[in-house]
Amino acid sequence: MFGSEIWVDLVGLRDRRGVMANRVDHEYDYLFKIVLIGDSGVGKSNILSRFTRNEFCLESKSTIGVEFATRTLQIDGKTVKAQIWDTAGQERYRAITSAYYRGAVGALLVYDITKRQTFDNVQRWLRELRDHADSNIVIMMAGNKCDLKHLRAVSEEDGQGLAEREELSFLETSALEATNIEKAFQTILTEIYHIISKKALAAQEAAASTALPGQGTTINVNDASGNQNKKSCCST
Repeated sequence: MFGSEIWVDLVGLRDRRGVMANRVDHEYDYLFKIVLIGDSGVGKSNILSRFTRNEFCLESKSTIGVEFATRTLQIDGKTVKAQIWDTAGQERYRAITSAYYRGAVGALLVYDITKRQTFDNVQRWLRELRDHADSNIVIMMAGNKCDLKHLRAVSEEDGQGLAEREELSFLETSALEATNIEKAFQTILTEIYHIISKKALAAQEAAASTALPGQGTTINVNDASGNQNKKSCCST
């Protein structure tokens, strides 16, 4: 249906050939690009390493520029490859990382529950994300380091309240204890998959409705099975 190695647009399901267009990979059905954003030091790199490698480093250094890692998982019987981009939170890297928003279909916006300023900066990050990313990008806000309850500077109620006002999903996480890390990415990726699936179905129905009267719709079983072996890279 999507052809081989095609980027799927969340808005209009428009086909756009991307850098993966000529790459043959039989290990996944969809490739979703997710960006991690938020202030420096909130734990984005450890969230990335916990989700992709189940590792945590107490002495991790600030990300320079942009790094990424991948993990493949199953969603509704489909193999989805998540490509997670860890963007530097320092101001001097903003010009570099802003270019990476366009290809993203999901974002995890992270703040540190022990540092109020990182929470206060969430709306600035949201503005930047919404300025550069597709309007249909799936966004979750995460209050990280919830294991440090004795140092809490942002209540869970404050986080939930902001998320509701901005119409975002929300979780508190701990990369150290692996709390809600899996759930956060599963939630984002599942929502993206459902958006893609609904738009694909709508496109099929629209195509069927344009058939000439009396012609009906012909379904070629061989073509259908062949398409299942073709991979789709999903981006905006």
